[in-house]
Amino acid sequence: MENLADKIQQAEAFMCEVLAAVRRYYEAKGLLPPDEVERLRLEAESLYQAVTEYQLRSLGGPARTLH
Repeated sequence: MENLADKIQQAEAFMCEVLAAVRRYYEAKGLLPPDEVERLRLEAESLYQAVTEYQLRSLGGPARTLH
């Protein structure tokens, strides 16, 4: 079983991915076609949701059921 430090370190790595996706989204605004910008927004939102779920599950909090 992972200890708390390992869980926090993993969450930090996930959060870096989220921040990179958000950065790509904001940098694409006005430069790329609207459908591509929307795809990047959805990607960033999805990654954010995933890291939130990971944090809740790994720290023993309530999380949505996985289907």
